[in-house]
Amino acid sequence: MYSNLLDLHSRLFAYMQKKTKIVATIGPASEKIEILREMIKNGMNVARLNFSHGDYSSHKKIIENIRNLSRELGENVGIIADLQGPRIRTIVDENFEIKPGEKVLVYSVSRDAQIPNLNDKDLKIFGLDYPEIIKDIEVGNEILIEDGLLSVKVIEKNSDFLKAEVVNGGVIKNEKGVNIPDAKLKIPPITEKDGKDLEFSLKNEVDFIAMSFVSNAKDIEDLRNKIKRILNRDNNLPQIVAKIERKEAIENLDEIISATDAVMVARGDLGIEMKETKVAILQKEIIAKSINNLKPVIVATEMLNSMIQNPRPTRAEVSDVTNAVIDHADAVMLSGESANGKYPVETVKTMAEIIENTEESPYDDIGNFNINQELSNEYVNFIKNSCSLLLNSNAKAVAILSRGGFTARVISHFRPVQLILVGTNNEKTCYQSSLVWGIKAFLFKNGKIEEVVEHLLKKAQDDKLLGIGDKVVLIGKNDDRNHRFVNIREIQ
Repeated sequence: MYSNLLDLHSRLFAYMQKKTKIVATIGPASEKIEILREMIKNGMNVARLNFSHGDYSSHKKIIENIRNLSRELGENVGIIADLQGPRIRTIVDENFEIKPGEKVLVYSVSRDAQIPNLNDKDLKIFGLDYPEIIKDIEVGNEILIEDGLLSVKVIEKNSDFLKAEVVNGGVIKNEKGVNIPDAKLKIPPITEKDGKDLEFSLKNEVDFIAMSFVSNAKDIEDLRNKIKRILNRDNNLPQIVAKIERKEAIENLDEIISATDAVMVARGDLGIEMKETKVAILQKEIIAKSINNLKPVIVATEMLNSMIQNPRPTRAEVSDVTNAVIDHADAVMLSGESANGKYPVETVKTMAEIIENTEESPYDDIGNFNINQELSNEYVNFIKNSCSLLLNSNAKAVAILSRGGFTARVISHFRPVQLILVGTNNEKTCYQSSLVWGIKAFLFKNGKIEEVVEHLLKKAQDDKLLGIGDKVVLIGKNDDRNHRFVNIREIQ
């Protein structure tokens, strides 16, 4: 089996391009246009704006620069607006140390005035900055602080406060992040800040909205309805990326994947909410389910983290990216490495090299590419059969026309070694294709099917993607007779 795959790769790799996409977070280290240009030239496909940081002025300038560079370089670089979401943080007047076995008092900021006078004057106290949160926390719940470095377990509950025992000690500091994995928190997934950030992002026509701390499908639908109300339209919307980072999201994974447009394996908070030893397995499960439901999936957090400070990654980080590619993730993501690190361009270049080496190997073609039966219909079966022709041919590329991108996503699902060339008259589809594995999209004006196909093949030749004698599988629908077709064309 491996020798046959190796033969296939050796025959086709000479003209392969990187298929797995790179998402790079833009920040102080990478926001200048000269750096952005080099990042795109070295393999960045999607730019992520993290709304936990930065201001609207800097975000707007980045969006303008990305759009200008996309036109200049002929690359459709998508833009993700990543909403901060309802983060819970500690509130203390000054730092203090807690030790295992000690008892502490936890209160909500809205209940500050109602903290009783305590007989035990040595009992240490800290607050949580979300009103009424005490109602949602139960005895036995564990409160994790500062990425789980510190933890306390609730042993007593009062209407105004919680009493907890320290499990893992350390120094409690002000405004440190808090996770409560087992609590069913009734916190709105879109905060007041998120609402303002969403309006800004939609006004500037970003391509994706990433939603933090998703719990269930309703969170996704509520955000989509809010987007429709703000834009006052029901179509041509930015796609929603559901960030899987809560225990509750894992429990409701199937319904979230069904409701969303794309998925992010947000391993930072996920590794706090769940046992860290399970994260790699959960990553594989999330990737597989996303692919089977035709939803693009991103693997994120600390992929090349050491490159924030160092010009070379660790071997473990190289293996991490490699395994995400072998699992057929649509995209791998850089966070602090490209936003704040010393080597944003080198990090993108390194990630691209890892992807290319992995995709050159035979191991990248091992997998089960079933489609969720609920998504199967006559048209999907037609595309599936067309892909069988493609996979068994010696064609160099498949060329399709796709207004909304669905046909392209179905073909991408099967992860063909050939180029996937997509012609579309929808600019939003062009940019959103930047997140989908293997797709190279081109924007064309309306025209007859035969004319657009010719323009698509000519553009691919101009871009050195195709040459004389190359064979291309064409998949489409005839304008006049309104029937589907699949055939093979040789470039003359």
